[in-house]
Amino acid sequence: MTTPSRAQLLAGAAIVAGLLVLSGLHPFDRTTWLLEVFPVMVALPLLALTHRRFPLTTLLYVLIFVHALILMLGGAYTYARVPLGFQLAEWLDLARNPYDKIGHFFQGLVPALVAREILLRKAVVRAGKMLAFLVICIVLAVSATYELIEWASALILGQGADEFLGTQGDPWDTQSDMFCALLGGLATLGLLSSPHDRQLGGVRS
Repeated sequence: MTTPSRAQLLAGAAIVAGLLVLSGLHPFDRTTWLLEVFPVMVALPLLALTHRRFPLTTLLYVLIFVHALILMLGGAYTYARVPLGFQLAEWLDLARNPYDKIGHFFQGLVPALVAREILLRKAVVRAGKMLAFLVICIVLAVSATYELIEWASALILGQGADEFLGTQGDPWDTQSDMFCALLGGLATLGLLSSPHDRQLGGVRS
């Protein structure tokens, strides 16, 4: 299926909206929760407003859904306290909770697919090296913008931004976050381009 049905979209939106409310009932830190789930609050109505004139591929909708789940879970617990991250740290013998790196990986994976879909469907650029270059540039721009938002939050909120930043004492957290986003963008180009092209062909036809 190249694009999901209206019923599927409504079901997905209802699930996201319900989980968003649930995540905000008793978050570890209310300010952190709001900052983390704000992209979901923006994306949900935006997708609702544009789905008729610019329906996205099923692959992109699914990945946006997964990314929303990651953001909401991180918002509810704060990234440094997500139980899944502690389990991963134990399995991989890591010194810190790596859940935030999953979030930043998807921060590259999903925007890369969004950029790829828009650039190809709007005929801004043809598939090839230039497309890949522009997608990676957009991914890094999105990641850098997010890091600037984190920096601004730290300046405005002071110690209150610690949970949002989630550095866990890592002096290279900003750089590793952007690297994870870069890996996500490269994963989109390397692993998802072919299935994405097949679904784009159905949307165009």
